[in-house]
Amino acid sequence: MTLTLNNCPAPAKLNLFLHVTGRRADGYHLLQTAFQLIDRGDVLHFATRDDAQIRRSTELAGVPEESDLVVRAAKLLQTVAAERNLNKTFGADIAVEKNLPMGGGLGGGSSDAATTLLALNHLWQVGLTRAELMALGLQLGADVPFFIFGQNAFAEGIGEALVALETPDRWFVVIEPGVSVPTQQIFSSSELTRDTKPVKISDFSGAQDCFGKNDLQVVAEKLFPPVAEAIKWLRQYGDARMTGSGACVFCPFEQEQQADAVLATVPTHWKAWKAKAIKHHPLAYLQQS
Repeated sequence: MTLTLNNCPAPAKLNLFLHVTGRRADGYHLLQTAFQLIDRGDVLHFATRDDAQIRRSTELAGVPEESDLVVRAAKLLQTVAAERNLNKTFGADIAVEKNLPMGGGLGGGSSDAATTLLALNHLWQVGLTRAELMALGLQLGADVPFFIFGQNAFAEGIGEALVALETPDRWFVVIEPGVSVPTQQIFSSSELTRDTKPVKISDFSGAQDCFGKNDLQVVAEKLFPPVAEAIKWLRQYGDARMTGSGACVFCPFEQEQQADAVLATVPTHWKAWKAKAIKHHPLAYLQQS
């Protein structure tokens, strides 16, 4: 029997700040950041199969099916599911409605992978807890555990050490500068600051303005001038900055009307939109503690 789970949100995230505090012996950078969920993202649809095939039923330009994080996430969970349920066969058809830009710093691929793990853990009745899913997600990427964590968070380590964080209700104007920024190119730059002094979560808990800086922004602005141009333009209206390793930039506003007013003036050569801060992942109800 085919079971389905449709219209599953994969929300975007914004990095309210992002500091690079060091580097591990294996080359991974040590980070501190505040992750903010927003009400814009991709949408995924799932249907179980009676065989062991994992199929992506939608085409994504530039993303081969076998390398898609969604497919990789499904196959990773499939392996665990097979180990736990030897008398069951696990397969799935997955359709992806891609709304978030690739290389935008919004966590789109990681969020898609997290939604896949949450949805198929439920449909396949694998029974993994949230902590187990987070550990599985870390094998796919450093941002994946955050989306499974299910709420806004202060993150450390390579991004996987998470503590719940209360953030203000805000609206954001987000600009897509029209370039895709490869994360590896930013982190490998000799100009990247890697010794920012660590901060404490108490510096941000309950604060009305929990924005620090993004250490990756200086590098991205130099390598990708459209990012610098978008930040300069948006700073007319507030404390604009880049999210993640780029390319998207954002500015916070307390009222939706303020965001609407700014959005109406964005130059037409950029794609821009508004989003609302949310406190919990829309699929948090699928998680087992």
